Amino acid sequence: MLKAVEAIPGKPLPHGILGGCADIRDVTDVHELLGVEWLALGCCPVNVWHDPCLDDEESPGDESPGEPARKEFCRPRAEHAEPITVYAGAECSALGSTYAEARAHAQASLLLGEQGAVEAGFWTNTLAMAAADLTPREGPVHIAEGVARLEAFLAETYGGQGVLHVPTGGAALLSCYNLVHQDQATGTLRTLAGNGVVVGAGYSAMNTGPGNLPAPPGTTWLYATGPLVIRRGPAETLPDQPGPSVNTGINDRRVLVERTYVVATTCTVSAVHVVTRP
Repeated sequence: MLKAVEAIPGKPLPHGILGGCADIRDVTDVHELLGVEWLALGCCPVNVWHDPCLDDEESPGDESPGEPARKEFCRPRAEHAEPITVYAGAECSALGSTYAEARAHAQASLLLGEQGAVEAGFWTNTLAMAAADLTPREGPVHIAEGVARLEAFLAETYGGQGVLHVPTGGAALLSCYNLVHQDQATGTLRTLAGNGVVVGAGYSAMNTGPGNLPAPPGTTWLYATGPLVIRRGPAETLPDQPGPSVNTGINDRRVLVERTYVVATTCTVSAVHVVTRP
């Protein structure tokens, strides 16, 4: 007879969406976990003022034709983020496992897999639904060109540090072509331009382009956004008492643990289709 031992523990991937590139805020206000909205910061351009009085071509006594030059104003736009609720459920025989054991198993499963689930939800609901497609008409590009296109667009539309979102299958290619390095101070992945890089298992599970269209074999999609702020609620166990967890008709016990996240980004979302085969 085999001896029962503890489960083999695991660790989430270190460079996923919860791994350091995002500002993660643990919140208990249920209203924040229903979704948030704000006025965008950094999306309006900062312009260079040209004083017509300093124009060397104009003589001191000449009159300036037309209306005087005017400075431009930008009205900040409203942005929002919707909740993503992830869960892990444990099912076992009520005769062989206690409520505490089932709850502990569900909690451990959530801690290991919630990052990938949040990535999948963010990719499907936000990245693939809001992105500007930077892929040229000719089709998918080399991954180095793809990163260059994303970072150029990010710099033009936002200007601050942003985040690249990469399926795990693209991580080796990023390293192969020296497109990213690990920041020794923070442990996060960054490009030469200074943008953070999220390498997500949940992204690999999706791998869809704008409109959530699947990527053909041998290709993948990369996305770029502004910075990320992630609001994370407490993990909740359902049911919260042993009795309701048992189906007395078949003597099975079911316990699930769930948590709500609100993943927010700002100003810009862009995508590019790249080749992953030589």
